[in-house]
Amino acid sequence: MKKETRRTFRELAYYSSIGLSVSFAIFIGLAIGVVLDRKFDTSPWFTLVFLGFGIAAGFRNIALVIKRARKL
Repeated sequence: MKKETRRTFRELAYYSSIGLSVSFAIFIGLAIGVVLDRKFDTSPWFTLVFLGFGIAAGFRNIALVIKRARKL
């Protein structure tokens, strides 16, 4: 396989993982918030805070991908 073709497939695999990394960040933040809310009986505050953290982490992942793409 040509070097250019391998590079293209590698980039395609990297960019296709963006959706997974964003959704995992959001769901992990949401899960942490729900667990803490159940433990401390503070519904919905921890859920909202950690959901916000998860969304911020998802956008950070997108920003890192864009930054990497600009370097290429």
